[in-house]
Amino acid sequence: MIKKFIRKILGVKNSAESGKANPKPTVLTAKEHGINPKLVSANAIRVTQTLQENGFKAFIVGGAVRDLLTGVKPKDFDIATNATPEQVKRLFRRAFIIGRRFQIVHVMFGQDLLEVTTFRGPSNDAAPKDEHGRVLRDNTFGEQHEDAARRDFTINAMYYDPASQTVFDYHGGIKDIRKKTLRIIGVPEARYREDPVRMLRVVRFAAKLQFDIDAATRAPIAVMAPLINNVPAARVFDEMLKLLTSGHAMACLQQLRKEGLHHGLMPLLDVVMEQPLGEKFVTLSLANTDERVQQGKPVSPSFLFASLLWHQVLEKWDAYKAAGEFPIPALHLAADDVLNAQTDALAIQRKIGADMRDIWAMQPRFEKRVGKTPYKMLEHQRLRAGYDFLLLRCASGEIDAEIGEWWTGFINGDAEQREKLINTKPKASGAPAAKKRKPRRRAPNKAKAEE
Repeated sequence: MIKKFIRKILGVKNSAESGKANPKPTVLTAKEHGINPKLVSANAIRVTQTLQENGFKAFIVGGAVRDLLTGVKPKDFDIATNATPEQVKRLFRRAFIIGRRFQIVHVMFGQDLLEVTTFRGPSNDAAPKDEHGRVLRDNTFGEQHEDAARRDFTINAMYYDPASQTVFDYHGGIKDIRKKTLRIIGVPEARYREDPVRMLRVVRFAAKLQFDIDAATRAPIAVMAPLINNVPAARVFDEMLKLLTSGHAMACLQQLRKEGLHHGLMPLLDVVMEQPLGEKFVTLSLANTDERVQQGKPVSPSFLFASLLWHQVLEKWDAYKAAGEFPIPALHLAADDVLNAQTDALAIQRKIGADMRDIWAMQPRFEKRVGKTPYKMLEHQRLRAGYDFLLLRCASGEIDAEIGEWWTGFINGDAEQREKLINTKPKASGAPAAKKRKPRRRAPNKAKAEE
């Protein structure tokens, strides 16, 4: 009785009903759904056709259908089928079974990767879970309508058959797309407990699609946000990377803060965003990332995270220098502190962490614009990333814009232009630091000479 009352107050009743496995979907014809067949990947058609020719059901599913319905060409195509992973693997030359929690098949065509999943059955109560209710392994296969009930959001639970150009909608996804509403399938509390990463996905989709989050879907997030701490850090990192490379990174971060999900993911982000220079730097960095994504250009995860964490490094760097450390060792100590703290929360991969260190470590070297140092910088494998980072610092007002202008001229100039820049005395922006260090280096030598 009490549970019914609570669900009534929270408005969960309708969500619970929507999560039931409905065997009769709404079927939309080509005229009704309006999907442009030219936006469908030829390899996705090839996979569905091969499976169907071998007696299996096969559909394009999930975000690809959602994008097709909104007239957007999907970046990735996922396939759902009633064939088991082993049966799928036998039909394709380059197919690999992966996954522990739920087995899927990666089918490769050159560099094009398609993810093929077997229809999932009802959640098994006997499936291994952790103490918080997160499902650890669940390889229960089922029917198409049961698979639809297992998907996270109504807008991601539609199936498209390229052969008949028909869409199967089990949970009112087409209505939610038209209403621009993001709604979870089933009881939100239970779905978030099964997989807390869904809370991050809510934020990403809401920001990316500019959809409103359904009230019942949003209600438990603030209370259940700490469950994300129980998710393997590698999964959180992958989801954060998707969020930040969605083409709407700033909107995603703002939505994270609005829902109270940023704690533990980006410690001190609030502090950075409250500081004029920090906020401008992060805003410029994310705007640059969004622009690259929207232009179809690659985005470097190391550059992105180096930008987001720079002002934490900067704060610690200043603290170490104030404590008496020399600038370069102080910077390395600051980088160690920040990366060690973030590794626990985000599992930043070693290669990405190493690239972030390189980008940060190059910054003081850009101020040395005499002798052979600038020429050595041209040979640095991370020069372009370090230089772009320097320009962000200039644009945000952190350092003098003249430094960025000098390096732009030096990198793009010929031998004569570079020599001229080297011989031109830099403005006072970088000089004071060098003058302060010289007396400290000479002092010991003078003492020895007197002895």
